[in-house]
Amino acid sequence: MMSDFALNNSGSMRAAVAGTRAGRKLGTSLALMGALVLGQAAVVSTAHAQAQATKIGFVNTERILRESGPAKAAQSKIESEFKRRSDELDSLTSKLRSQAERFDKDAPVLSESDRVKRQRELSNLDMDLQRKRREFQEDFNRRRNEEFSGIVTKANDAIKRIAEQENYDLIVQDAVTVNPRVDITDKVIQSLGR
Repeated sequence: MMSDFALNNSGSMRAAVAGTRAGRKLGTSLALMGALVLGQAAVVSTAHAQAQATKIGFVNTERILRESGPAKAAQSKIESEFKRRSDELDSLTSKLRSQAERFDKDAPVLSESDRVKRQRELSNLDMDLQRKRREFQEDFNRRRNEEFSGIVTKANDAIKRIAEQENYDLIVQDAVTVNPRVDITDKVIQSLGR
């Protein structure tokens, strides 16, 4: 048999256990509600972040240096500056080719000393031609780089202007793959003048 004390305390004990269970259920419910509220906040935050997405643009520098008005003008200017030297190289190449063909035709009937002499002449002419080609190419590339560096500077200024006017966060030059909707190369070429 239980004493009055035990009976009174056992009721309290049952109430405490029931309260603890209710407390756990309440705690679990509150935790679930908190998670639900945080989840909704995250969804709202993500939607807000997507609404303020980063605006990205792409510029094809090679196309600018090939298709823009200043690039075409610079290319024509350089070609006209180097036209005379290019023609001289073409003339030397033709001369070497014709002398080599004549040597091949005459070689069987030439004396050993004449054959060696003409081979040496052809070799000297070939070395001279190769040297002149190298010099020509180096001068041409240097001059081209001088002209195009100014165009690149102007293009970069145009890109910055477009980025500021149209609120771009990032503009990438020269990428592996690009979605055409982010390509602003035409705008830059137009800004530089066709």
